[in-house]
Amino acid sequence: MVKPIRTIGNPGSWLLKVFGDASHYAKDAAHEIGGNALAHPTVRQIGIEDIKVALRKGASDFLALRTDVLFIVIIYPILGLCLTAIVFQRDLLPLLFPLMSGFVLLGPIAAVGLYEMSRRREKGDPAGYRAALGVLESPTIGAVLAIGLGLVLIFVAWMLTAYLIFTLTLGPEPPLSVTSFLRDVFTTGAGWAMLIIGCAVGLVFAAATLAMTIISIPLLLDQHVGVRVAIATSLELTRKNPVTVAAWGLIVATLLIVGMVPLFIGLILAFPILGHGTWHLYRRAVK
Repeated sequence: MVKPIRTIGNPGSWLLKVFGDASHYAKDAAHEIGGNALAHPTVRQIGIEDIKVALRKGASDFLALRTDVLFIVIIYPILGLCLTAIVFQRDLLPLLFPLMSGFVLLGPIAAVGLYEMSRRREKGDPAGYRAALGVLESPTIGAVLAIGLGLVLIFVAWMLTAYLIFTLTLGPEPPLSVTSFLRDVFTTGAGWAMLIIGCAVGLVFAAATLAMTIISIPLLLDQHVGVRVAIATSLELTRKNPVTVAAWGLIVATLLIVGMVPLFIGLILAFPILGHGTWHLYRRAVK
């Protein structure tokens, strides 16, 4: 039997193949952004006990996958340290606390690999770091990145708002040093105004982000519902369970902010447990 002769494709045919594959993935990604759901998923009533179970299962996933998890999440504290080092420049010092608090806003998109690991472990499939990175090749990633882009825009809007609040209170001149800045914040009326207004506005940003994303990304990974339905389902869960969602948000914010204090090192433990826990909270919240 004569074997077919294999030839090396010319650059033109190679480029056509690359563009063909890219257009195929782009088409799939665009389809996933819109989704194919005929009806919204049904959300359940959940309570504090569901949060406890979700965190317990999240800790179990972390312990079972800790080597692979650490490989994934180590990037998050490193990025936080880099951003903090930049902010510690004198001109940007007023943005240090907004940066640390606003970093929480990016948590849902940063944890997408953890959601995928928990999803696969729950099904009995391989759930190591390769599985987490494999989500990047899924058509679902288009919808996930669409929400991620929205979170980045919210984060930027928060940082700009925080700087505007500083400018209208203690600014516009940058502080002379860390010591003088802290003294002005806690011993002057303008400083207390900045704190109160900033915390109030930051709470609005955080609450809106939580309501839109508490289960939207896990839902996208689990069902082909599209961005609009995913966000609408997350908002519906928040409407039905405002106290539970608020409690979850408080737990997430507290653990992440506490984890940032010792040079972001605590995030290596807090972030994966919360990420895995979010998946399990989704599973208890959506039928």
